[in-house]
Amino acid sequence: MSSNKQNNDNQPLHIAVLVSGSGSNLQVLIDAMQANILPIEIVGVISNREDAYAITRAQDAAIPVAVLSHVASGKRMGIKTFETHASTQLQAWQPDLIVLAGFMRVLSGSFIDSAPAPMINLHPSLLPAYKGLDTHQRAIKSGDRHHGCSVHVVTAELDAGAVLTQALLNVTPKDTAAGLQTRVQRLEHQLLPWTIQLIAKGVIDLNIAQTTPSVLPALPLKLWLDD
Repeated sequence: MSSNKQNNDNQPLHIAVLVSGSGSNLQVLIDAMQANILPIEIVGVISNREDAYAITRAQDAAIPVAVLSHVASGKRMGIKTFETHASTQLQAWQPDLIVLAGFMRVLSGSFIDSAPAPMINLHPSLLPAYKGLDTHQRAIKSGDRHHGCSVHVVTAELDAGAVLTQALLNVTPKDTAAGLQTRVQRLEHQLLPWTIQLIAKGVIDLNIAQTTPSVLPALPLKLWLDD
């Protein structure tokens, strides 16, 4: 992908989105695309769950959907089979950017390396803190004063790729894990489109971020968003 190309010829950034759940962040991107707020075109959505509400969101917006949850026998699709089908689908769509938005499977290095475009993930913590699951409860248990979300480059190591952007909020003594999740989700809905805008405009060059992450600033671009 060349973000500079997208910036120079004013063509929309073609995006494929991988989802597993309700798809609230997908909806934010759909709304921004339809309102011409973001210079993007969502070329397809891949879900690894057949019951994900994100599928309905995509279908309502007339976006192609590939549901890769079970094989013909009815068994849940293994990760290798999923990656084979997903890779074929992504090659057909030829996106400029692949966005993991609430996607809950760990992808292999070979799948990531062979993808037709750079891949970014939205993670509900201030990476490198709290990779993996249960991030909100862990932040509260540790007595953190700040919490938030990060957008990072996807690599074979879980939640370990170069951090591109972060959004922060204050943690209060009254916060619960469920309440913090709701507050962080509101940050996600602002951080993800903001980050994609920076990529589309060439402010963030993913080609550089993938190959030489050390050239990125010591701290990622941050939004301080609190309520």
